[in-house]
Amino acid sequence: MAAVAEIPADANKMDSKPKAESEFSVQKLVDMFTKLNPLAKEFFPSSYSPNHDHGFQGFNQLSPTQFLVSTKPSANENFLNSRRRRNSFNQGRRRVSGRSLKAQREDSIRRTVYVSEIDQHVTDERLAALFSSCGQVIDCRICGDPHSVLRFAFVEFADEYGARTALNLGGTVLGYYPVRVLPSKTAILPSDDEREMCARTIYCTNIDKKVSQAEVKNFFESACGEVMRLRLLGDQVHSTRIAFVEFAMAESAIIALNCSGMLLGTQPIRVSPSKTPVRPRVPRPASH
Repeated sequence: MAAVAEIPADANKMDSKPKAESEFSVQKLVDMFTKLNPLAKEFFPSSYSPNHDHGFQGFNQLSPTQFLVSTKPSANENFLNSRRRRNSFNQGRRRVSGRSLKAQREDSIRRTVYVSEIDQHVTDERLAALFSSCGQVIDCRICGDPHSVLRFAFVEFADEYGARTALNLGGTVLGYYPVRVLPSKTAILPSDDEREMCARTIYCTNIDKKVSQAEVKNFFESACGEVMRLRLLGDQVHSTRIAFVEFAMAESAIIALNCSGMLLGTQPIRVSPSKTPVRPRVPRPASH
């Protein structure tokens, strides 16, 4: 008779006990994880600043969707950031602009001479004609009381060489008195109105002496537009003359720059933007 091994009843109980304990442990872990708050401070990276945006206040009351929305910069913050960047850019641009203006002013001073003891009957044209032998004169301003016997002036050249050469003209008799010529300590600074006038004015050189002022005006009006003022300068010594031409529109002055190299009379003219406006003539007191 074959022997049959008997399996104790307690064996089934022993096998089922570890299985039940394992299932309980896993379920317990699941329950623990589900109770964790993923938005708690401990779960955030150390790089996140608590001072940024809303900090950590009220995290437990925020849903993940609400949190994602709240961490985005608001429209007001975007405006402030944009304004800060714009202000920084403007400040930098002002600093560059200030340095640029200072450099231009210093360059202008080096190209300018101060002329004193000028006879009251000497005109801007005559003074400019005297100094044009030293170089290209781009501005000439006689200052002082027109009724005074002696006045002073500032003469600006296109380069420093012209200003240095002009110092040799000190002692030259112009009218009834010898003029004094010294390096200038200041630049010729145009006013706001003069800047607007300069934008409409061109400086023309190498003009044939045989060409009249009316012919110069007709030349530029036919090619560029209406001319409001024109000052033609020259003397008996030089073979060519110069002119300042002010147009009614700034666009006409821009067009006039293309006339450089064209023949006016027998000479090709040279045209460049003017740094000085065409000033109205000051009436001279009658001599007694």
